Amino acid sequence: MPIVTIDLLEGRTVQQKRELAEKITAIISEVAEVKPEVVWIKINEMKKENFSTGGTLKIDV
Repeated sequence: MPIVTIDLLEGRTVQQKRELAEKITAIISEVAEVKPEVVWIKINEMKKENFSTGGTLKIDV
């Protein structure tokens, strides 16, 4: 079974996450030739205070 983990900064709506899950499942199912039911997707949301690029926390951008 394919397992996908998506790390995102907080702020996406439930509808956006729903659409991500649907579209990613469809692509993986097609390419890997598996049933959509066996594709697992885990979405991790990070607070902007817990993520940094270039030495700057995203909360400070």
